[in-house]
Amino acid sequence: MLSKFPYLRQDFLASIVVFLVAVPLCVGVAVASGVPAELGLITGIVGGLVTGLMRGSSLQVSGPAAGLTVLVFEAVSEFGVATLGLIVLIAGLLQLAMGFLKIGRWFRAISVSVVEGMLCGIGLVIIAGQIYAAASLKAPETGIGKIAGLPGAFAEAHGNTEALASLAIGAGTIAVIVLWKKMPKAVQSVPGALAAVVLATLATLALSLPVATVQVEGLLGVIQPPGADAFGALANPAIWGTIVAFALIASAESLFSAAAVDRLHDGPRTEYNKEMVAQGAGNTVCGLLGALPMTAVIVRSSANVNAGAKTKASRVLHGVWLLLFATAMPWALALIPIPALASILVHAGWKLIPFRGIVSLWRGHRGEALILVVTAVSIVAVNMFEGVLIGLALSVAKTAWEASHLKTEVIDKGAGPIQVYLSGNATFLRLPKILDHLEALPQDRPIELNLSRLHHLDHACRMALETWAERHSSPDTDPVKVTTNT
Repeated sequence: MLSKFPYLRQDFLASIVVFLVAVPLCVGVAVASGVPAELGLITGIVGGLVTGLMRGSSLQVSGPAAGLTVLVFEAVSEFGVATLGLIVLIAGLLQLAMGFLKIGRWFRAISVSVVEGMLCGIGLVIIAGQIYAAASLKAPETGIGKIAGLPGAFAEAHGNTEALASLAIGAGTIAVIVLWKKMPKAVQSVPGALAAVVLATLATLALSLPVATVQVEGLLGVIQPPGADAFGALANPAIWGTIVAFALIASAESLFSAAAVDRLHDGPRTEYNKEMVAQGAGNTVCGLLGALPMTAVIVRSSANVNAGAKTKASRVLHGVWLLLFATAMPWALALIPIPALASILVHAGWKLIPFRGIVSLWRGHRGEALILVVTAVSIVAVNMFEGVLIGLALSVAKTAWEASHLKTEVIDKGAGPIQVYLSGNATFLRLPKILDHLEALPQDRPIELNLSRLHHLDHACRMALETWAERHSSPDTDPVKVTTNT
């Protein structure tokens, strides 16, 4: 047995660690998304038993992710829980198609600034929204409304006993998570988030605090395959934007996570197209079960690697433990205080904000830093899908502008011909600047235009330069002499 599975012990122990990390996150993401807690566990189970068995990234762990919480909440609010499964199902089929068409590796070309801006914006919305949940207050619907309403929410909570008790549990949960890293190594073998939830649950029970807890419906009770009514929603054009957003954002997050996980271990590298197929298969199954969408999750993945996992057996086993927990101990979910789960997501949202990345980008690449900030602000101000599109558009515009970088050098020695050197990339974007320089040259002097230093000369620029050269010189002056690479 051991000769056939030489890493069984390491993978078994790693699976326990990943399971303990996954439980509070699966439940917390589901509650924050506005769906039954069990749906988060179902997605985690599928991530282990379906995606976990497939090829792609052997040590990456998939499940419900905080990064999709905002999008899922918006989709549930607009289209209903019954339609969520259909959205996830079609998004999964799109991922399968992209994987089979070998589009997976192209996601690596997405600007890192856009991805980090997306995560930053999501983090801000999660933090703002979950503070309301931690205080047992209703959150405004928009991202800006959530942030702008925080002072009023704290003022409202100040005179409310139930809200203060909830905030105390939430603050205590975050304190445990932060301080847990300073505990002895033996104690840290229990994940901080799990320890925080257990302690918050015990405190709520011992002190009989008036704090809301998770509503439990049972694993089979929440499974809701897409019905005829859900398919009728496809006639609404708005739903297709949500489907595409699910597919693209889940894919980008998964493949960027895979690149990060590859840097954590020395094992086989990720096969990006196969990982896309694995994610698509998982989301297709989640959609058929009416569950949350899945992505690869860096928190669980890094826990898996750090716990000593060697093969994909660890992530498959973590799915088995989630299934056993959801079927044998559903009563345990009903004891968990919602403020504790909200605080776990506040902590997760904080970690999504790349503070150091913003500072380093601003020092070395201010254009990229601007794209990051604009993407994040757009997600907060509008919504996630349109915010990401704005970030991508800015990234493309910046790249196009940089690709058209051009230097014009004019050498006039007072006598003889005026020498003009163009270097870089001459595209239509720089054509007005080129012509301003050239048309300012005197017409009664010979001109030598040297184009040999150009890396690229597009058709529009070539035609404009030829036209200028023909018309520039006065009748008694030598024609413009043009030197090219050819």
